[in-house]
Amino acid sequence: MHEPKLCQTQSSAATVSWTQVQAMTNGADANTSHAALRWTAPADHPPDVAMDDWETLFSAVTARLRCSVSESARQALVFNQAEAIDQVQAMVLECAAAFDQLQQAALHELRRYAQLEQELAQTKAELALVRNQLLDSQAPKRQFSHLAMHDRLTALPNRSLFRERLNHLLNSEQPPCEALTVLYLDLDGFKPINDAYGHDAGGELLQIIASRLTRAVGAPHMVSRMGGDEFACLLGELQSREQLGVLAEKLFDVVSAPLHIGKLKHTVRPAIGIASSPTDGVTCDALLKNAHAAMHRAKRRQVGFTFFDQVDE
Repeated sequence: MHEPKLCQTQSSAATVSWTQVQAMTNGADANTSHAALRWTAPADHPPDVAMDDWETLFSAVTARLRCSVSESARQALVFNQAEAIDQVQAMVLECAAAFDQLQQAALHELRRYAQLEQELAQTKAELALVRNQLLDSQAPKRQFSHLAMHDRLTALPNRSLFRERLNHLLNSEQPPCEALTVLYLDLDGFKPINDAYGHDAGGELLQIIASRLTRAVGAPHMVSRMGGDEFACLLGELQSREQLGVLAEKLFDVVSAPLHIGKLKHTVRPAIGIASSPTDGVTCDALLKNAHAAMHRAKRRQVGFTFFDQVDE
């Protein structure tokens, strides 16, 4: 395997290679480690050293210091003390110079990483700006889509969104078709109020009814304004006939409660038709048609609400 050079001078001076560092760490002969430490780096361009090599480099220099102490003790016994002191001094100065070079390389790495962090922060800021610009460019499209699927007066989903949601649930395995029920509502007494007091009063009345229905039905069910004074509720959870009857009575009471527009008190009563899948239909058109037919029967008979299978009774 090729052994990468850890550092090198511009004038092709001696370098510290991976083999030399390993030799220093493993306690190779003093001459090899002594030569290995004689490497330099230009002051204006410290070497780029891989982070995984730092521990080995520092270990090598530390090993060299320890070797120097041990060698000086041995030589003090063989040679005279003055020569041993000179030998130790030379070795320690050599190691200190190596530490200085390693320090310069470390400082160079720190400056390089600081520059990379600054560039990364700038890149993130530019990406955030681009993202915001993209979102701003898509805002009109999202707003148009929302308006196309919601009633402007009440902010409820409109007929198109109601049908889209109903079709989706009917064609989806979750929840199953038998969990779907449509309640269709029409307001008795709305037209006289609208004719007598104007469209502003009529609009305010519809907004109040829309709010009451939304609170009464609750999540995750859907309340929609189908047009004029007609509303529909889509129940996406399995409901028993008794539960549906209780909910229909609740909606009747909520809508029939007196309401104030300005200084005047008004009352409207709903007629509610109920159709469930799959008994009363397995398509969007069938369920809406049958719930609407049940609503008209309740309206004619003034009974508040009627199930579709009671239409012909």
